[in-house]
This record gives sequence, structure tokens and C-alpha cells, in this order.
Amino acid sequence: MKKIITLLLACTALTCASADAQSILERLGNRAKNAAENNIGNKIEKGVNDILNGKMGNKKDGNEKNSKDTQNKQEAQPQAQAAPADGTWICPNPECGHSGNTGTFCEECGTKKPAGGNAPVQAASKPAAQISWNNYDFVSGDEIIFEDTMEGEQLGEFPSQWDAFRGTAQIVEMDGVKAINYQDANITPLFNDGKPYLTEECTIELDLYLWDYSIKERTQQWGGFYYEVGLGYGDKIKDVDRGGCALFFRIPQAEDNYNEIFYFWHSPSGDRREGKFVVENVQRPAWHHIAISFNKRAYKIYFDEQRVASIPNAAAPTFLVLKSSSDKQMYFVKNVRIAKGAVPLYDRLASDGKIVTYAITFDTGKATIKPESTGEINRITKIMQDDPSIKFEVQGHCDNTGSDAVNDPLSQKRAESIVAALVNNGIAKDRLTAVGKGSHEPIADNSSDEGRAKNRRVEFIKQ
Repeated sequence: MKKIITLLLACTALTCASADAQSILERLGNRAKNAAENNIGNKIEKGVNDILNGKMGNKKDGNEKNSKDTQNKQEAQPQAQAAPADGTWICPNPECGHSGNTGTFCEECGTKKPAGGNAPVQAASKPAAQISWNNYDFVSGDEIIFEDTMEGEQLGEFPSQWDAFRGTAQIVEMDGVKAINYQDANITPLFNDGKPYLTEECTIELDLYLWDYSIKERTQQWGGFYYEVGLGYGDKIKDVDRGGCALFFRIPQAEDNYNEIFYFWHSPSGDRREGKFVVENVQRPAWHHIAISFNKRAYKIYFDEQRVASIPNAAAPTFLVLKSSSDKQMYFVKNVRIAKGAVPLYDRLASDGKIVTYAITFDTGKATIKPESTGEINRITKIMQDDPSIKFEVQGHCDNTGSDAVNDPLSQKRAESIVAALVNNGIAKDRLTAVGKGSHEPIADNSSDEGRAKNRRVEFIKQ
């Protein structure tokens, strides 16, 4: 009986509390509604702060996080891998785990041989899905005329190699790597004494960061968010829109797993034309590589490993402008590189007895070859397949940033990584020799950004 009375009293109290709560909600009125609407904006701003603090949006709360962490640890327990008995060694890098290594450095990632040689290591966990760049045919131009690695830049300052037509930009750090954040801004490279610099054979590359916020919420709050890449034309560098560009395209930050990207260009006679392409399964939040090549009158546009557009009859570009459509801190760019020239590899090899290339690039401070280098590695592979007598000394070169104690072994590991990539393509290992040159053989002045960019190169010396 006491339990029943207690229960009745509790129900009565709950009913009264419910009536009080209803009264409170009515008094709050629009204040509660406004707070709910502002919550969307707060989430976006907090997400930006997480990114700038290196959290990259990987946020879970409370019991859900603990539960998933526990589950992931149980599922991802690596199995111990036995040491090989044939004298080869297994890479100790947990992200690699390549077996069958015979040299001083891992043939896959460049990690140095462990002191124990054949000491057992934990098997590497491989990602569930990997992007295939095997058919990627973009190759950077022969001569770099602009490259911004942001070395020596101060966080929070305007990037020293850029100018702005409007808005602002600053150097930020994302997951330990520097990038440019530009807000409601139109920015352009600041070099070449302010004169147009793109030629009839040129390439442009850059990395953009795509978010995963709901396009519906963003549209209700501020309208659509777009990266806008413009290649202007004419004899003067100036702010441009679609009407003043040789090529202009918009990359929306959509909520779905695809991007419908619109582009516009002018023909040599001045006619304005347009098109669009759809890229499926776009990962977000993540960095994505954009590459553009222009050859006399034709464009090719690449999104990550895919060639997404070919434009056959276009006016020649003369300069680059990057634009953002909002003042929110959602626009980030890094690894901007502009190059000119496109001399065929066969011609370079025949005339010089060597191939100097800037199209094979690496992660900063590492020997890991970037996937966008695949096009050039495949071209070298074809040369060696077409002429089985060719042997190459593969030389890795650095600029003078950093000490010899760092650059010398790094350049050696990078050369060995290139050899490993060619061997993986079917080239016999005895046709290749890896040599690290460090910063000891510069071909340009290390006091300028362009000079250092030219010194960061790979050479294939015919033997």
C-alpha cells in the first residue's frame, strides 16, 4: 500500500512539474526558438575551431565514443608477424609493414631498417578502401615558376607569397601542416613583378579542403559555399569573375558523397561556353587534389585521380585567382604549384642523357611518394619498357632547408622509394640504382622560393 501511495504522489508531482514546464516554455517564447536556430551556426564555428586545433572533426561524445573505441580496439588488434628466414626484413612502420626488404631502407615507404633486422613486427592494418591512381596521366610542367610550401611562414599572418583583391587570408596549421585560410576573399600569387605569368603550355596544382556540413543548413543560414578557381586572361592581373576568365569553375561543399562541379570558359574568339561534371564518392572532411593543364588551346581538369573534363578550344590563361564565397572560416588551400613547359621525356633523354623532373613529389619530411606522382612514374616506366637496354641512376635532390644530417638520408630514402615504385611496375631492380644527393648539387639559387623549388627535384641519369 505504501508503494502505491508513493507512486500516486510521484505521478501528481510529475503532472504539476509538467504544467510548470509548459508555462515556462510559453514564457520563453522566441528566445528558445532563436537559440535553436543559432545552434547551427555554433556547430559550424566549433567545427572550424576543432579543425584549426588539429582535431579534424573526429569528435564523439560520452558512452558512444567509449563503446566505439573499445569495439575498434578489439577489431583492429594486429597479428604478430613472424620474422622472415631468408635474410630479408619487414618494415617496422605500422602504416606500411612491407616484407621482403633487402636494402638499408624499406622499398615501399623508405623507413630505415630496424637494428634487429629480422625482429618480428606487428602486421600493418590496411585501409578498407584505397584510391587507385594507376591511370592518372597528369604530369606537372618541366619548370616550376611558383610554389608555396609555406616554410618559415608565421601562423596568423597573411601569406607572404600572395596578394588579395578583397577579403583576408592567414596562415593556419591543420593536423601539423600549414595551410592558407581565406575568408570571403579573392587571392592571387604575388610574384613575377605583378606581370601575367602563365604560358601556352602550363600546369596548376593545389589541394583544397572539403567540409561535410549539411548544405541544407548552410543554405538556410548563409547560402551555398563554393571554392572558385579562376584562370584569368589578358595582359593585366586583376580581379575576375566568370566573364573575365579563360577558365572558371566552382567546387561546392555539398553534404552528399558527390560533387556536381560547374565550369565556364572562353574560346579564342571570345565566345563564352560552359559545362559540368559529377565526381562520385567524394570523401569529407578531407583534402582533395586539383590539377589543371593547358596545352596551346586545350584544358584538362583533374579531381584527385580522375580526369573530369577536357576542353578542346579555349583562350589561353595568363594568371590564377582563388575565390571563396563566404566569410566563414571554411576555405583552406595548400601545396599550390604553377609550372610551365612540356618537353617530351624522350627528347630530354636524347639531348641531355638524363631526365630532370619535378613531377614526383613526397609528403613533407618523408619518403612517401604522393599519389599524384603516378603519371610521371608511369611515363618513366614506359621508357624503360620500350628500351630494355636503358639503366638509370635515380638521384634524389633537396634544397638547403634543413641540415645535411637530415637532407642526406632523406634524399637517399626518396630515391629508394622511386626505385621501389618502378620495380613494382615490373622494371628489373638491377636496372636501377638509388643515390641521395641531399642539397649538395643545386641548380638554382637557394635564396629564393623559386630557386629552392627547382632544387627539389629527381634526376634519372642514363647509365
